[in-house]
Amino acid sequence: MTDTPVALVTGSSSGIGEAVVRRLSAAGMRVVVNSARSADAGRKLAESLPDALYVQADISAESDARRLVAAAVEHFGQLDVLVNNAGTTRRIPHSDLDAVTPEIWREILDVNLIGTWQTTVAAVPHLAKSKNAAVVNISSVAGSRPAGSSIPYAVSKAAIEHLTRLLAGVLGPGIRVNAVAPGLIETPWTKDFTDIAQYVRETTPLRRVGLPEDVAEAVLAMAGAGYTTGTVQLVDGGAHLI
Repeated sequence: MTDTPVALVTGSSSGIGEAVVRRLSAAGMRVVVNSARSADAGRKLAESLPDALYVQADISAESDARRLVAAAVEHFGQLDVLVNNAGTTRRIPHSDLDAVTPEIWREILDVNLIGTWQTTVAAVPHLAKSKNAAVVNISSVAGSRPAGSSIPYAVSKAAIEHLTRLLAGVLGPGIRVNAVAPGLIETPWTKDFTDIAQYVRETTPLRRVGLPEDVAEAVLAMAGAGYTTGTVQLVDGGAHLI
């Protein structure tokens, strides 16, 4: 084990995850890039960084989650930071109850909640060996407000926030667990959210849509916040004030 931390970021071949990987790498960490698909993009990202590994794995499958963590530890010899960023959603109006099938519920919860759980459980024995271990979960403002791309997505993020608090209680003092909750962030996923983007620009105190780099800065801060655990850090331009 060396003094150079190793960070695993799930769902990190593009968008917020990519920005997080780049920021942690720039801060001097060795990083593991992951995606369930987009393997070419993931490999290219890893190859562009000083000390990075790409692992293709679908965290909704328990065997893949365990294989992902094992590959990270086998390659780097340690694991210090886990960023649970991988997620999925469907854009479904909250009032359209009939459109939300049990299959959609399972699809979203399998990745956003169960995948986060499986990856974290697999990582805990290795994180426990670190001198400054941290788990950072990516939530959303939809986890605490009646908002979000769909009801299942919002519920999954509410569950992530409570999971963060519960894990912080049982994994301390050796492992800190926090969450970052972005508002609307400009990513490939949200390119069609033009109506919401306009509302954000007109009403929030900072008058702009967030960038992936805004979230990455908050993740880096939470990864290094040695006396902080069980918290949810909003990154929403002040949207929670309106």
